[in-house]
Amino acid sequence: MSDATAPGTSPASRRRGRPPRTESGDTRDRILTAAREEFSERGYEKTSVRGIAKAAGVDPALVHHYFGTKEQVFEAAVEVAFAPVLRARDTVLEGPPDDVGERLTRMIIGLWENPVTRTPLLAIVRSAVNNEAAAAVFRRLLSTQVLRRIADRLDLPDAELRTELAAAQLVGIAMIRYVIRVEPLASADPEQIIARVAPVVQGHLTGR
Repeated sequence: MSDATAPGTSPASRRRGRPPRTESGDTRDRILTAAREEFSERGYEKTSVRGIAKAAGVDPALVHHYFGTKEQVFEAAVEVAFAPVLRARDTVLEGPPDDVGERLTRMIIGLWENPVTRTPLLAIVRSAVNNEAAAAVFRRLLSTQVLRRIADRLDLPDAELRTELAAAQLVGIAMIRYVIRVEPLASADPEQIIARVAPVVQGHLTGR
């Protein structure tokens, strides 16, 4: 006997827990979109699974079914936001090491300059600054998906430290320019920033 004809099974009860087989395939994407918007507008602390479910128009049990805890929902949202970073990372890794500093600097500045990629990055950074659980997710993805891959290409004994120093330089610039918006850096021409910062990043990565 199917779920539709099972005795004692109401539509409300079927909406809870595991979704039926006829559940629309875009439900997960709808939840994820709502989660990104909630985290962006409210930050990690003020966002709840119930709020995400309400924004997505689903039962909270579906959020738990697809993603698990709020931290896992946040991680999934971060992974989506990180997709452009990972695509750009591969371009950085393809070139020679003697100008990797400029490629990496140009990649980071370019992602922050683009409004499409800047908005989710701002949500991630703001959540990570204000909440340790969000910071742990951000650190894990940044370390495993970006920094470690770059360090592996350097082939130097202190490659991980070099890569983290370069990242600290670029994250610091992003915080001051795009999050805190301190002048004159906030209004400086992006090419001027790249020209000044890229040699420093290159020094961190390959300098003596």
